[in-house]
Amino acid sequence: MDEPRADTDPDSPEGRGGAAAVVPAAPPGSGRAALDRRRIIGAAVEFIDAQGLAALTMRRLGAHLGVEAMALYRYVPSRENLLDGVVETVIDELYGDPDVHLAPGRGWQDYLQRLAHGVRRIALAHPEVFPLVATRPPAAPWVRPPLRSLRWVESFLVALMDSGFPQESAVSAYRAYSSFLLGHLLLEVSQKGVAVNAEDKPDGVEEAQENTDLSEYPTVVRLESLLSLDESAAEFEEALENLLERLEVVLREGRAPRRNDHRD
Repeated sequence: MDEPRADTDPDSPEGRGGAAAVVPAAPPGSGRAALDRRRIIGAAVEFIDAQGLAALTMRRLGAHLGVEAMALYRYVPSRENLLDGVVETVIDELYGDPDVHLAPGRGWQDYLQRLAHGVRRIALAHPEVFPLVATRPPAAPWVRPPLRSLRWVESFLVALMDSGFPQESAVSAYRAYSSFLLGHLLLEVSQKGVAVNAEDKPDGVEEAQENTDLSEYPTVVRLESLLSLDESAAEFEEALENLLERLEVVLREGRAPRRNDHRD
């Protein structure tokens, strides 16, 4: 494996030595593997990576796999269910990333820094998929800001509360952190030519609500009343004030802030 160049973005697939995680539609050298849910979802990730989310249809995915579209429905009962699987598959890369810690063993700041870079690596490895990650979860559309992976939300809230954050503070931290992360990364992938037109379902999806076992996400369920509050105006003002304070540093020093700058 070639060593990455010194000026390469460390979160990019190239900066990771070309080791971008890509879910194969079938094991290498296996020929035409038997159809199953994992293979179908892996093929969907490959298809979206190559052709974009807007191009994905069950018929085209079937053709990509060499089968009729109807053969897919035995394993993925709907397109919405397929998209849920795609999101969970790319999010699984986050939990397999050796640089991301699943618990804040070295403090919550270290946990959040590692998590942010892990999510950015997913965005750079799968820019066409990433807008789908930033959509309302069909089974729990009250989560704000929208993040389709309930597993991600659950693990985040548990990690912060385990670090001493009260419930209200953990939800506030989730909002501020995910708003920053999603806003920055959606802008970043859009600069790569990706159409950021995520398929958001504001009222959820009845099928997903009926078929998803929310008991797997007890923290998300318990904090529904907090997660569903709309604090957009207050959060916008707070973020704007922080930005203005940062720009004051730029004005005072007569230059753009650089990495590792420390404010007085």
